[in-house]
Amino acid sequence: MSLKRTFVKFRNSGFRKFIRQHSKYAPILFFTGGFIFDTLTLGRIDRTYDLTILCSHMTSLTIVLYLYNLADDGKWKNTFLERFEEYFPLAIQFFFGGLSSAYVIYFSRSVSLSKTISFFVILLALLFANEILKKRISNKYLQFSVYFFISFTFFTFMIPVIFKEMNSTVFIISGLVSLSITLLLITIIYRKSPSTQEEIRLGKLIGIIITMYITINLFYYFNLIPPVPLALDAGMVAHNIEKVDNKYVVTYERDDWYVFWRDHRIEFIQQPNENVYVFTSIFAPTEIKKSVIHRWKAYNTQTESWDITDEIGYNITGGRNEGFRGYTFKENVSPGLWKVDVITDDGLLIGVIDFEIITDPNLKPKRLVKRTF
Repeated sequence: MSLKRTFVKFRNSGFRKFIRQHSKYAPILFFTGGFIFDTLTLGRIDRTYDLTILCSHMTSLTIVLYLYNLADDGKWKNTFLERFEEYFPLAIQFFFGGLSSAYVIYFSRSVSLSKTISFFVILLALLFANEILKKRISNKYLQFSVYFFISFTFFTFMIPVIFKEMNSTVFIISGLVSLSITLLLITIIYRKSPSTQEEIRLGKLIGIIITMYITINLFYYFNLIPPVPLALDAGMVAHNIEKVDNKYVVTYERDDWYVFWRDHRIEFIQQPNENVYVFTSIFAPTEIKKSVIHRWKAYNTQTESWDITDEIGYNITGGRNEGFRGYTFKENVSPGLWKVDVITDDGLLIGVIDFEIITDPNLKPKRLVKRTF
C-alpha cells in the first residue's frame, strides 16, 4: 500500500470521524487514557520497561510541544505532519496524563505523606486539571509551566536511578537539567514561531519558570518534597521483632477493620518493662545505597514541642521488591505522644511514624498479630 493511500485511508477513518464528533470530550479521554495506561503497566521506577516508557513519554511530549507551537505558523503546511495537526493537543494531553499518573503512582508508594502532602497534592491537581487544560492548552504560559513541572519531576526520578546516587547535589543537578532543557525548548520555539512571539513575552515566561524552579527547591529544602525515588513502603510501631531466615517477623496491634488506610494501631498499649520497636521497609532502586536514621521524638507537654531522644541508624541497599527492612527499639519509654522520623543521613525526610504509648496495668494489647516481611 502506498504512503498516499495510507494517508487517504487515515483521513477517512472512523477514528478521525469519532474525534471530530466528540472534540469536546477528546482531550479528557486522551488524558485519562494516558493515566490508565501507566497505572496498569508501571511498577518499579528502576525496571527497564518503566524507564523506557517514561523516557519515551518525556521525549514524545517535548517533540509534540515543538510541533504544536509551530503549527499556527504554517510550518507543517504541505507536509505529512499537516494531516496530524489536530491531534497534537490530544497527544500533549495523553503524555501529560501518563507522566502525571506515573509520578502519583511512585509517590503513593510511601505510607507516610504527612510531611510531603503539599507536593503530592500538586501532582494530583495535575491529574484533575484537565478541565482547565483542555480549554486553555493553547495558553503558552500554562503549557510551558506544566511542562517544566513534569520535566523537573521526571529528572528527579530518573537521574538518581541512572547514576545510582541520591542526595541534595543530585537533586540540584536534576533541577538544573530540567531548567536548561525547558528554557532551550522555549527559546527555540520563540525564535522559530512568529505567532509565539506575538502571544507571549519571553521575559515573563522565563520569569515564571525560574520562580517555579526556586519554589520547588524551597519545598525540597524544607522537606516538603519526598526524597524520590526512595519511598517508605511500610512503617509501624511493634511489640516485638524477630529475624528468622532473613525474614522479619513483626508482632503488632492490628487496627479496627474500618481503618482501611492503616494496618497497625497507633495507640500502643505497653506492658511493664516492654521495649518499643519501630519497623520500616524502604523502597530504593537497584544499587542505590543509603544510610537511614530513625529519629525518635517525644512530645513535651510543658514546652508543647517535640524533643529528640535518640537517633539510631542503619544502612540500606536498593533492589528488593518489598523494600529494604530494618528496625530500631527503645527501652524505658515514657507514656505519651511519640513519633519517629525516618530520614537519610543527609537529613532528607522519607516518612514519619506517629504513635501514642499508653501504660495502664488494666489494659492489654488489642488484636495482636504476627506478620512476616
